[in-house]
Amino acid sequence: MAGPAGKLAGLAASGPSQRQLRVGEEVRRVLADLFARTEFRDPDLADARITVTEVRLSPDLKHATAFVARLGRSDVEALLPALNRVSPFLRSRMSGSLRLRVVPEIHFQPDTALDYAMEVDALLRRPDVARDLDE
Repeated sequence: MAGPAGKLAGLAASGPSQRQLRVGEEVRRVLADLFARTEFRDPDLADARITVTEVRLSPDLKHATAFVARLGRSDVEALLPALNRVSPFLRSRMSGSLRLRVVPEIHFQPDTALDYAMEVDALLRRPDVARDLDE
Protein backbone atom coordinates (compact mmCIF):
# COMPACT_ATOMS: atom_id res chain seq x y z
CA MET A 1 0.00 0.00 0.00
CA ALA A 2 1.48 3.33 -1.07
CA GLY A 3 1.29 6.26 1.32
CA PRO A 4 0.95 9.94 0.50
CA ALA A 5 4.64 10.19 -0.37
CA GLY A 6 4.20 7.47 -2.98
CA LYS A 7 1.25 9.32 -4.48
CA LEU A 8 3.24 12.54 -4.61
CA ALA A 9 6.16 10.76 -6.22
CA GLY A 10 3.79 9.41 -8.87
CA LEU A 11 2.50 12.92 -9.59
CA ALA A 12 6.01 14.31 -9.97
CA ALA A 13 6.83 11.69 -12.59
CA SER A 14 3.93 12.77 -14.80
CA GLY A 15 4.75 16.51 -14.59
CA PRO A 16 7.59 18.43 -16.21
CA SER A 17 11.12 17.36 -15.43
CA GLN A 18 13.55 19.53 -13.48
CA ARG A 19 15.40 20.27 -16.71
CA GLN A 20 12.19 21.39 -18.44
CA LEU A 21 11.41 23.71 -15.53
CA ARG A 22 14.95 25.11 -15.37
CA VAL A 23 15.24 25.70 -19.12
CA GLY A 24 11.68 27.08 -19.24
CA GLU A 25 12.53 29.67 -16.61
CA GLU A 26 15.71 30.61 -18.48
CA VAL A 27 13.76 31.00 -21.75
CA ARG A 28 11.17 33.11 -19.91
CA ARG A 29 13.86 35.40 -18.52
CA VAL A 30 15.57 35.85 -21.90
CA LEU A 31 12.25 36.47 -23.70
CA ALA A 32 11.14 39.01 -21.08
CA ASP A 33 14.47 40.79 -21.47
CA LEU A 34 14.09 40.85 -25.27
CA PHE A 35 10.58 42.30 -25.00
CA ALA A 36 11.84 44.97 -22.61
CA ARG A 37 14.84 46.06 -24.70
CA THR A 38 13.91 45.40 -28.33
CA GLU A 39 12.24 47.83 -30.70
CA PHE A 40 10.09 45.83 -33.09
CA ARG A 41 9.52 46.91 -36.69
CA ASP A 42 6.10 45.28 -36.70
CA PRO A 43 3.56 48.10 -36.26
CA ASP A 44 1.34 45.91 -34.05
CA LEU A 45 4.19 45.47 -31.56
CA ALA A 46 5.77 48.92 -31.85
CA ASP A 47 4.39 50.28 -28.57
CA ALA A 48 3.02 47.15 -26.92
CA ARG A 49 4.27 46.38 -23.40
CA ILE A 50 4.37 42.58 -23.20
CA THR A 51 5.32 40.45 -20.24
CA VAL A 52 6.11 36.74 -20.31
CA THR A 53 4.52 35.05 -17.30
CA GLU A 54 5.50 31.43 -17.92
CA VAL A 55 7.23 29.20 -20.47
CA ARG A 56 6.50 25.49 -20.78
CA LEU A 57 8.81 23.27 -22.79
CA SER A 58 8.15 20.01 -24.56
CA PRO A 59 10.03 16.98 -23.17
CA ASP A 60 12.54 17.14 -26.05
CA LEU A 61 13.06 20.92 -25.43
CA LYS A 62 12.37 21.71 -29.10
CA HIS A 63 9.08 23.56 -28.58
CA ALA A 64 8.33 26.27 -26.03
CA THR A 65 4.90 27.67 -25.23
CA ALA A 66 5.23 31.20 -23.88
CA PHE A 67 2.29 32.57 -21.93
CA VAL A 68 2.13 36.32 -22.42
CA ALA A 69 0.10 39.22 -21.05
CA ARG A 70 -0.09 42.91 -21.83
CA LEU A 71 0.74 45.27 -19.04
CA GLY A 72 -2.34 47.25 -18.08
CA ARG A 73 -4.53 45.79 -20.84
CA SER A 74 -6.39 42.57 -21.49
CA ASP A 75 -6.29 42.43 -25.31
CA VAL A 76 -3.22 40.25 -25.72
CA GLU A 77 -5.11 37.90 -28.10
CA ALA A 78 -4.97 40.64 -30.75
CA LEU A 79 -1.16 40.55 -30.60
CA LEU A 80 -0.76 36.78 -31.05
CA PRO A 81 -0.48 36.93 -34.89
CA ALA A 82 2.20 39.63 -34.60
CA LEU A 83 4.07 37.65 -31.93
CA ASN A 84 4.03 34.58 -34.16
CA ARG A 85 5.42 36.70 -37.02
CA VAL A 86 8.40 37.84 -34.91
CA SER A 87 8.95 34.40 -33.39
CA PRO A 88 11.87 33.49 -35.75
CA PHE A 89 13.55 36.83 -34.95
CA LEU A 90 13.16 36.24 -31.21
CA ARG A 91 14.48 32.71 -31.58
CA SER A 92 17.61 33.94 -33.37
CA ARG A 93 18.20 36.61 -30.70
CA MET A 94 17.76 34.00 -27.95
CA SER A 95 20.42 31.76 -29.46
CA GLY A 96 23.20 33.98 -28.13
CA SER A 97 21.84 33.95 -24.57
CA LEU A 98 20.80 30.33 -24.10
CA ARG A 99 23.27 27.52 -23.56
CA LEU A 100 21.31 24.97 -25.57
CA ARG A 101 22.26 22.96 -28.61
CA VAL A 102 18.92 23.77 -30.24
CA VAL A 103 16.91 26.89 -29.39
CA PRO A 104 13.24 25.90 -29.07
CA GLU A 105 10.55 27.09 -31.46
CA ILE A 106 8.38 29.60 -29.63
CA HIS A 107 4.59 29.40 -29.65
CA PHE A 108 2.61 32.14 -27.91
CA GLN A 109 -0.54 31.74 -25.82
CA PRO A 110 -2.43 34.37 -23.83
CA ASP A 111 -2.07 34.10 -20.07
CA THR A 112 -5.56 34.00 -18.62
CA ALA A 113 -4.60 33.12 -15.04
CA LEU A 114 -5.03 36.68 -13.76
CA ASP A 115 -8.43 37.03 -15.45
CA TYR A 116 -9.53 33.73 -13.92
CA ALA A 117 -8.31 34.79 -10.47
CA MET A 118 -10.20 38.08 -10.73
CA GLU A 119 -13.35 36.21 -11.78
CA VAL A 120 -13.09 33.86 -8.78
CA ASP A 121 -12.46 36.83 -6.48
CA ALA A 122 -15.56 38.60 -7.83
CA LEU A 123 -17.62 35.46 -7.24
CA LEU A 124 -16.36 35.15 -3.66
CA ARG A 125 -17.29 38.78 -2.97
CA ARG A 126 -20.92 38.35 -4.06
CA PRO A 127 -23.29 38.85 -1.10
CA ASP A 128 -24.99 35.44 -1.43
CA VAL A 129 -21.63 33.62 -1.54
CA ALA A 130 -20.18 35.70 1.32
CA ARG A 131 -23.26 34.85 3.41
CA ASP A 132 -22.73 31.13 2.77
CA LEU A 133 -19.03 31.38 3.62
CA ASP A 134 -19.70 33.19 6.91
CA GLU A 135 -22.00 30.43 8.18
